[in-house]
Amino acid sequence: MSREFQVTFDTADPRSLSTFWRDVLGYVHPGPPGVELAADADPLEAWDRFLEDAGVPEDRRNSASALVDPEEKGPRLFFQQVPEAKRAKNRLHLDVRAAPGLEGDERMAALEAECARLVALGAARVQRFEPAPPTSLGFIVMTDPEGNEFCLD
Repeated sequence: MSREFQVTFDTADPRSLSTFWRDVLGYVHPGPPGVELAADADPLEAWDRFLEDAGVPEDRRNSASALVDPEEKGPRLFFQQVPEAKRAKNRLHLDVRAAPGLEGDERMAALEAECARLVALGAARVQRFEPAPPTSLGFIVMTDPEGNEFCLD
């Protein structure tokens, strides 16, 4: 039997980092518990109101954030504020499937296009690895705005 799991990010700024990953993955911020959101409502604004109404001090309102897959297929992502800065290379990273089914020049062009989009969102490009069949189809290593490494694959 497989198990559900959540991916948790330690972060200095949960709201900003969750917004970055929302835009990378096409995930959504869920609304607050017990709050029905209109289709055009901003879930982050709803959270602001919810936390204020709950009496959460303003300096604690960015202590956590979450994302969910709107198709309910992928894991929930949780972003928790931590006081310490990232110190070294992360030992676990996400591979973002940006060119499924593509190979060669067409694959690398799709990865480059996605890389450019993510750089505009705040990511940094680290290194491109060319295809090396049969073991690698090629990929691009990147970091998110807080320096967490991930790959466009």
